This record gives sequence, C-alpha cells and structure tokens, in this order.
Amino acid sequence: MSLLEASAWHGRIYSSGWVDGTGGVLPVDSPSTGERLAEVGAASAPDVAAAAARAVDAQRAWAATPYTERAAVLRRAGDLWHQHSEEIIGWLMRETGAIAPFGEFQIVTSAEECYEAAALASAPYGELLRSSLPRLSMSRRLPVGVVGVISPFNVPTILGIRAVAPALALGNAVLLKPDPRTSVTGGVLFAELFAAAGLPDGLLHVLPGGVETGEALVTEPAVRVVAFTGSTRGGRAVAALAAQHLKRVHLELGGNSALLVLDDVDPEVASSVGAWGSFAHQGQVCMTTGRHLVQSGVADAYVASLAERAAHLPVGDPATGEVALGPVIDAGQRDRIHGMVTASVEEGARLAAGGTYEGLFYRPTVLDGVPLGSTAYAEEVFGPVAPVVRIDGVDDAIRLASETPYGLSLGILTSNPMRGLEIAERIPSGLVHINDQTINDEATVPFGGVKESGTGGRLGGAAANLDAFTDTQWVTMRGSLPEYPF
Repeated sequence: MSLLEASAWHGRIYSSGWVDGTGGVLPVDSPSTGERLAEVGAASAPDVAAAAARAVDAQRAWAATPYTERAAVLRRAGDLWHQHSEEIIGWLMRETGAIAPFGEFQIVTSAEECYEAAALASAPYGELLRSSLPRLSMSRRLPVGVVGVISPFNVPTILGIRAVAPALALGNAVLLKPDPRTSVTGGVLFAELFAAAGLPDGLLHVLPGGVETGEALVTEPAVRVVAFTGSTRGGRAVAALAAQHLKRVHLELGGNSALLVLDDVDPEVASSVGAWGSFAHQGQVCMTTGRHLVQSGVADAYVASLAERAAHLPVGDPATGEVALGPVIDAGQRDRIHGMVTASVEEGARLAAGGTYEGLFYRPTVLDGVPLGSTAYAEEVFGPVAPVVRIDGVDDAIRLASETPYGLSLGILTSNPMRGLEIAERIPSGLVHINDQTINDEATVPFGGVKESGTGGRLGGAAANLDAFTDTQWVTMRGSLPEYPF
C-alpha cells in the first residue's frame, strides 16, 4: 500500500483531513529534470488560524490520553518509515536531489526519532522538591499545547520529524510549515504517515507556504513554542517576531564549520574525510565542512588528494543512476554558489577542482589558498565547495576556527585524540567530532549550535526535548488549611 500515491492530497493542505487552502497551490518540481512532480495546497493566515483552533481542541484530549497510547502511535510511525522506505527514498531523490544512500540515512534516522519519542512519552515528568513548610512540594512537566514547526528543504524528513515526533509524544498538537520546495517529503508525507499510524484527528496540521505563512504561524496566539530550522537570517526574523509575543523559540541555524587537519595524520586518508564533509548532499547540510584548516606540513598532499577525489565524483540525477552528488535545490542557490566561488578566485584563491556546472548539477569544488577575507571563507556557501586555508601552528588553527560568528560543528583530525579534545575545549561549538568530519547526527543526542548557529542543543535527547516542548509547573499540597495572620 502506498503512502503518497493517493490523489486526495494533490493541491491541498492537511488540517483535520485534506482540504483546499486559501493561498492557492504550490508546484513541486524535480531539481534534476524540471519535471512537475505534484502540486500541494498553499496555506494563508486564515488557514493557520483555523488549524490552530482545531489543534487546541484536539490537544486537550491528546494530553489526557494515557502515555502508552501516545507511545504506541509513535512506534507505529517509526515502523512505517521502514515499511515505505522504497517509496519515500524515491520521492527524496526526485524532490530534493538526495542520492539513494542519503535517502536511506534519512529513513533510518527519522524512524529512530519516532522510537526515541515513543520512549519519551513514558519518561519521568517531574520531581519532589524539598520545602521548609509542612507540605508536599513538587514540579511537573506539562505539554505546552500547540507547537509550531518550520522546517527547511535540505533534509526535510529528519529536520521535521525531530521536532514533530517529541512534541506529539509529550501531548502537544503540531502545526508544521514545510519549505515550499519540498512540501511532499517535508509535509504531505508526515500527514499520511501519522494518519496511517493512528494519530487522532486534529493533532497534526501541514501548512505549506512562504514567509507570510511562517509569520502567521509565529504570531498565532495558540502557538506557544516555535521550532525553526533554517538560515541565520531567517532565525533572527523568527526570534524577533516571537519575542514580541513572548514565545519560546528553538533555533537550529546555519554554520561555517571548520575541519582542522593537523600534520600528524595521513593526508590521503584525511582527504576522504574532508571530501565527505564538504560534498555530501551537494554541501546542502548545515553541518557541512565549510573551512579546511590544514597544517602546512601536509597541505600540498591534502589539497592534491582532495582535488583528485572531487574530479572523479560522478554528478547527476540520483533517480536514474548511481551518482555521488545530485542537483542543488534551485537556480537561485546554484547562482549563489557559483558567485561565491568566482568571487573567491578573483580575491586570490586557486581553483584546484570544479567550479563549473550543468543545469543544477554543480561540480564538487576545491579552492586552495583561500584568503581569510574572501567570500567562500567568511560565509556559509551551502554548496559542494571545499575552501582550504593553510596554517602553520595549532594556535593558528584554534584562532581561525574560533574567529567566526557561527558555532555549529567542528572536526579535528589528529593521531592524538587527547590533544584533539584539548583543542576542542578552546573552540566554541555545539558539536565536536575528533577524528571525523563535521556532518554527524543521531536521534539520541541534543543537537544545536552556539553563537549565530542557534540556541544550543534544544532538539534531540530526552532532556532537551522535555525542555523544548513542555512547561514546568510547581505544585504544593497540604493536608489541611493553614492559618494566616490576616
């Protein structure tokens, strides 16, 4: 049985069933071929308000549902990712340009997010507190009510489910706004999957749309918490708007993550690590290795090997053959990448590999000797580009890795792991990987960056999810009424 072949969702939004949105329709096109894959409904501000009203009503009953029933829904949802993996991966290849192995990774991780959320439903939700008075004093966690989730195009399944699943497990309702470019795998799929898992009506609403839809979601009074994944620029706008309405916001934003390659490693082996860090999923990952800081003793060999790997990576349509890289998401992103590459070469970088494209297929690119003030060094490229900077000592590496407004992920390659840990302690970063590249994720870990990369590890892991999607309430109880001097 198919999850996504039914025609009920075409041109519609999901709000207590598939209904017509008042914002018209949105096209869903393949970045590989330009083919029109489908159309989904576009939600406007009135649609958001109507969905929120339905969510409020449904959430009360859901919060009162035994945790065993909530957990069962999440476990079934986890199973459905695997049962429909072939169909979902096919959509991910066509809609997002993901290669099949990356699609498989999204399936496994998305399912694990549901299983972890199922366990979260039965987690301890309070504690007894000491009191100097003759009373029982305790704190308990209560669902916030309605959670707004705004997810991006690049990894739509994982970056949506990691907020949707724990929010539902803890007794909340969810309004999900996927990126319009990936509204099927980032939105329609969620609606159909959770409906098949037995989630009661009215708890999950899928509202594709642009900036105005996002603003309506953030300002909607019923939405008390917003989980946003996207650019730092977008995160600032969401945070500023939410602050005006005194709402809690969890932000996972962009990065320009550094990979430190010290001179005690094999440069050939290290180049494989670096290539994956920069080129995986066309570099369209928030944790992508954006800066290769390479000690001069191994720099020549590392750059030569990295460029050789880039030159031999096949690029093409993931749906029609085995390729290492698919297309970038759209022409605007391709032009931005190419503009940053050409600008950096004009600013003094040497083009060691790549720097060309056909359609939306951008060749993996290596820039050597990148000036510190150049575009590709200072900004997040979000494309398959590996900027290399040659450094002398470890102190230089630490200084350069730290001198950035971002702080998402950090990789350190060294034959001395303890030395790597000491270095990591001196560089602000939400995630650190010693002897690995910067792209890593698991459903069990608190995920998030510091500085302009976000508000810390707010999504993932039991403790972080409890903080993210519940409110803490203090409760006291006395055995009899006290006497007061009034």
